[in-house]
Amino acid sequence: MSAPRAGRREWTALAVLMLPLLLVSMDVSVLYFAVPAISADLAPSGTQQLWIFDIYAFVLAGLLMTMGSIGDRIGRRRLLLIGAVAFGAASLAAAYANSAEMLIAARAILGIGGATLMPSTLALVRSLFRDPAQRAKAIGVWSAVMTGGVALGSVMSGVLVEYFWWGSVFLVNLPAMALLLVLAPLLIPESKDPAPGRFDLLSVPLSMAAVLPLVYGLKEIPSEGFETPYVLSLVAGLVFTVLFVIRQRTAASPLISPALFRGRGFGPAVTLNSLAMFAMMGSAYFTTQYLQSVLGKSALEAALWSLLPSVVIGVVAPLTTAVVQRGAPRAHVVAAGFMISGGGFLLLSLAGTDDLWLVLAGSGVLACGIVAVMALMTDLALGATPPERAGSASSLLETGQEFGGALGMAVLGSIGTAVFRHRIEDGSPAGVPDAAHETLGGALVAAGHLPGPVGDALAAVAREAFTDGMRAAALGGATALMIATVLALTLLRRGPGPAHACRDKNHEAGRQAV
Repeated sequence: MSAPRAGRREWTALAVLMLPLLLVSMDVSVLYFAVPAISADLAPSGTQQLWIFDIYAFVLAGLLMTMGSIGDRIGRRRLLLIGAVAFGAASLAAAYANSAEMLIAARAILGIGGATLMPSTLALVRSLFRDPAQRAKAIGVWSAVMTGGVALGSVMSGVLVEYFWWGSVFLVNLPAMALLLVLAPLLIPESKDPAPGRFDLLSVPLSMAAVLPLVYGLKEIPSEGFETPYVLSLVAGLVFTVLFVIRQRTAASPLISPALFRGRGFGPAVTLNSLAMFAMMGSAYFTTQYLQSVLGKSALEAALWSLLPSVVIGVVAPLTTAVVQRGAPRAHVVAAGFMISGGGFLLLSLAGTDDLWLVLAGSGVLACGIVAVMALMTDLALGATPPERAGSASSLLETGQEFGGALGMAVLGSIGTAVFRHRIEDGSPAGVPDAAHETLGGALVAAGHLPGPVGDALAAVAREAFTDGMRAAALGGATALMIATVLALTLLRRGPGPAHACRDKNHEAGRQAV
């Protein structure tokens, strides 16, 4: 018996679900250009400024698995609406924050709201679209909106800060959240697990203790190096990850059921999706700095240029799903996506210090391949998941993306930083302060305080050293994607099993009792 097909109501509901997804993804980058204005107004310390920027992503990553499991229990639509209220209230508080501490607290609550909204939107897509072909198209739209939101957030913040005050970057959330609160109850049916079992409270702190130290360490290593605190943070995260996995395997009602991984295709989808985000964020670490610090673009100019590769992303995901639906083997299409992205890295490896169009072309090619992979892997993961566990599956997929992105920045960032430091130490003029050998930004600041010819020489050497580092990291990224290509062909040789394959006996018994 074929699954029921979605109609106009469901597609309209999808458009409504894209509102919170767009805003949550935009909030990752919406402070890129607002930080100077915030610093002038609230005068935060250096540590406070870092937390203003990072606390949102940390809280979001730490709570994804918890919120996904809660959504399965209380209902994804209900959690979506609760998250919309929290996100809207926190946006209002952030916009009118009169101290750095208040803004940090508001950003933390925004992270809590984002952690409820992201897995809820994807889980609701799974419940709205039962027909596999329609679900694949809907997930293609979801993937394109999520990716595009990060790029759009930085541009919107630049425009708003240019013409209004910094709080306006948060107020744009309010109309969308209000619209969501009105339309979601009318268009989106409730969905939840009818027999979820007891909520495992111990898994919540264990999941956060596993995720937060790992994300923190991976985010800091590219800029600070393998210093003892960051290495210890990684070790602590890995220890708690082991404890979390043991708890999920032994608890009567785990936060993330191990049975999810018995659905053929779910584990490979999470793994390959994380590798795709590894490449996406690893490349962005360099291209954003290249546009501003190497080419000398203003922040807003750099953001507008970075939008150019995103123009084609909107059509790549739906086109990819259409190719698979016409009979192309999923493994071959995913492998092709990784190879295309590897080609983007190879283009970046050819860039010099004045190659705007080559870098934009490389970024565009890379993004196209990655978005294609992510759309297919998200569809594969949800297709291998029963609807009642869609929230947990979505949260695990998104947590994997957070890890993949942080790991990409750490690995490729460390390669680029090592090359940069080696090149600049060999080529910088005598008498240059040690701080100039650490980062491109530090070198350019030092160059501005040195006498004309010496400062110019240091700036030129620093830009060349950074570009050398970017080229080396791009070759590392291309190598990683070639490995990902082999993994895709190996892990996806067999098609996904039926969604019911990951139902365990206890869960089935609960459903029969209902």
